[in-house]
Amino acid sequence: MTAPDSTASVVRIDIPGGHEVSHRDVAANGARFHIAEMGEGPLVLLLHGFPQFWWTWRHQLPALAEAGFRAVAMDLRGVGGSDRTPRGYDPANLALDVTGVVRSLGEPDAALVGHDLGGYLAWTAAVMRPKLVRRLAVASMPHPRRWRSAMLADVRQSTRSSHIWNFQRPWLPERRLTADDAALVGRMIRDWSGPRLPDDEAIAVYQRAMSIPSTAHCSIEPYRWMVRSMARPDGIQFNRRMKMPVRVPTLHLHGSLDPVMRTRSAAGSGEYVEAPYRWRLFDGLGHFPHEEDPAAFSTELINWLKDPEPDR
Repeated sequence: MTAPDSTASVVRIDIPGGHEVSHRDVAANGARFHIAEMGEGPLVLLLHGFPQFWWTWRHQLPALAEAGFRAVAMDLRGVGGSDRTPRGYDPANLALDVTGVVRSLGEPDAALVGHDLGGYLAWTAAVMRPKLVRRLAVASMPHPRRWRSAMLADVRQSTRSSHIWNFQRPWLPERRLTADDAALVGRMIRDWSGPRLPDDEAIAVYQRAMSIPSTAHCSIEPYRWMVRSMARPDGIQFNRRMKMPVRVPTLHLHGSLDPVMRTRSAAGSGEYVEAPYRWRLFDGLGHFPHEEDPAAFSTELINWLKDPEPDR
């Protein structure tokens, strides 16, 4: 188990290629968030998914910086170097974390790029705080309303998301995530990837980050809310609120071999976008397209960000 005082050494790490990344903390929405930053220009805020932290964007940070953007990858609440608060893991509050970081960085708006849970929050932020979101790019995650309907109505999707159902039990999921130096994290990332598997060194980075005390619990809490709220007033209200369309250009990215999120579940999210919407399916990639083929992912993302008139 990683000791609390060694969190910085686990999280504030370098990225491959000798690129210099700047680490610091920013205050937003009543908490403190760790960010990794590179470059100057329009802000692109990168949001990681489960079971990862900011380091999942290690390939995109230098690519975006070299393309003329201010690239910032944040650790979500409860993960990496960010605060582990006792509450606040519902998507509405987590989305306010994201938009709060945009404001704390002194920017008028940002292009949000989210993967997995980070994508769910990016969708949410674009609805809740549209003036702070310039563009939206989401990987491996459908719109929240599509996610909800797929989990409830599609047996195949529900089966692929069995880990989310398993998270609903108390304490046991946390213990399994951290057992044997977080070996389960490594198995998840390998099983959810396509043929281009991550190397052992990268896996070890994620395992060490998950072993930081309280991280496993905080990482699971958003998924507990997403399931338990389905029949509760707060969840019904959130689902109703997400009927409001996204009104910024949106890029939707997905791996054709994603074993966690069916292509059928993700496709169709464009019905909630009243703006240019571009769907891009990466052939032969799994749940982590930004890591499995970083060059192709970064090229697609940067070309779209630079396109003044992204069409449907």
